[in-house]
Amino acid sequence: MNRKPLFTAKRLLACALLLLLAAALALIYVTFGEKTVSGSKSITISVVDSAAKETLYSLKTDAGYLIEAMNEAEGLTYAGAEGPYGLMITEINGETADYSVNGAYWSFSVNGQYCNYGVSEQPVEDGDAFTIAYTK
Repeated sequence: MNRKPLFTAKRLLACALLLLLAAALALIYVTFGEKTVSGSKSITISVVDSAAKETLYSLKTDAGYLIEAMNEAEGLTYAGAEGPYGLMITEINGETADYSVNGAYWSFSVNGQYCNYGVSEQPVEDGDAFTIAYTK
């Protein structure tokens, strides 16, 4: 009985190329991905509610990510649910923004620019000014 090898040379080459591609993508992410800054930082988090009332939180933090700083900001509360892109914030300081009801959501910006990452992955740097705004 003549049996074919389970792994032919073509299959081994394809597997090796796939592993090499995965390693290259991981290296690119580690090299060029957003990095956190360690150490103490002074930041502000401004919350603007649906009535355009602003509440400002100034804090010194060692947080690497915005969610950690939000947890440290005294008086700032939030609620949300984990989704495919991370934590989706639906409530800030007791006010709910429900896109399915009225098109409202909480927008997040840093230094005047929309955040590129969710709150769990948005890095915090010294001097950052975050704004969380009820948006329709």
